[in-house]
Amino acid sequence: MATLLVKNCHTLVTMNAARDEIRNGAIFVRDGFIEQAGTTDTLPAQADEVLDLKGRHVVLPGLINTHHHFYQTLTRVIPAAQNCELFGWLQTLYPIWSHLTPEMVFVSAQMAAAELMLSGCTTSSDHLYLFPNNCTLDDEIRAVKEMGMRFHACRGSMSVGVSQGGLPPDSLVEKEDAILQDSRRLIETYHDNSRGSMTRLSLAPCSPFSVSTALMKETASMARSYPGVRLHTHLAENQMDIQYSRAQFKMTPGEYAESLGWVGDDVWHAHCVHLDDPTIKRFAQTGTGVAHCPQSNMRLGSGIAPIRKMINAGVLVGLGVDGAASNDASNLLHEARAACLLARVGAQDAAAMNARQALELATLGGARVLGRNDVGYLAKGMAADFIAVNIDKPSFAGAQSDPVAALILCEANIVDYSFIHGRKVVDQGQLTVTDLGSLTARTHNLAKELLCS
Repeated sequence: MATLLVKNCHTLVTMNAARDEIRNGAIFVRDGFIEQAGTTDTLPAQADEVLDLKGRHVVLPGLINTHHHFYQTLTRVIPAAQNCELFGWLQTLYPIWSHLTPEMVFVSAQMAAAELMLSGCTTSSDHLYLFPNNCTLDDEIRAVKEMGMRFHACRGSMSVGVSQGGLPPDSLVEKEDAILQDSRRLIETYHDNSRGSMTRLSLAPCSPFSVSTALMKETASMARSYPGVRLHTHLAENQMDIQYSRAQFKMTPGEYAESLGWVGDDVWHAHCVHLDDPTIKRFAQTGTGVAHCPQSNMRLGSGIAPIRKMINAGVLVGLGVDGAASNDASNLLHEARAACLLARVGAQDAAAMNARQALELATLGGARVLGRNDVGYLAKGMAADFIAVNIDKPSFAGAQSDPVAALILCEANIVDYSFIHGRKVVDQGQLTVTDLGSLTARTHNLAKELLCS
């Protein structure tokens, strides 16, 4: 059984129940799981692999991304979509996305994973909801497996096209029987609900404006027939979303979700910018989670989600970078900083969220939203997913009084080390799992091909 020792951390941020921050900390790992975490002088002195951080790094749990659309990496900053709100943005990009190929899904997933991993993400979900030209979720699962990131793959779907009152073009929707059949196939092929698993499946109809009521209900029933399969969708993202729900269903988005059975500790919703107070209370009561995507919400002008109110009520909240074409980045450290600052702006209160609370959203909060009890904090028995940031950098100069807060307030860009299940995937700021230059060039070429289709 392989062992790993990471020692002489400046500060080990555990995110455990006591929120211990250990000076001169260390982690001892055996076969992908943490065996000990504490001060360096209390841990074994040797291991198969030893990394001495020499007192220069803050170490913390790997960051967890609860909402994304990897394929959108190919369509960043499209001029016609740069200044659109959500519905106009989607209607501009749908025709481009209709030309996606399996290769594009594969490469965009690896590029998104690379960017996430460099920014400290060790576990990510992704919501793939369109499948033109024989694209499948298998393409994405295979791509992420090669990158070595812990992955929650969401089998998205769209079944109500514009001719039936939905938003997507008819050419991009699927038959509901085919959606359900493929969902079952994917769960039975890939879903691993064991502790420390690298791949789990969720079922994720895209949104109330792109699928039927029947599909939402049948999807929930199917997911709940398999242990650990979760439910995910977009909800209450902007005012047009609210207006659509009231016009089509005579309910708020929150009321509609509850009428479908889409609340519970196996459900998480993306955005939730315009949740009303009764829905916030109901989410807290039922353990329903929220993926907060602050930069995408700002980029699309959707609004400021009432995250402080949700947390105070007891709602489970994690962070999501959302689509790389609505952010237009996949940097989870930046997302944590944005969450902290936007909460303060929304409340007009500089104490509305502090740096450690933002880090908690990005770690423990994300783990809870994804239903995981094996990642999100550092302690004996937890999966060995952790990152290290060198604080002897110009961006942290003068920040030695609180280097943990500096990770958020001084805006770290990339991590120096990242381990996923005990495997080093970032080494001195460089990915170890792929040739990043070749991957970037391939992404550029496919993005050009997509725009010329």
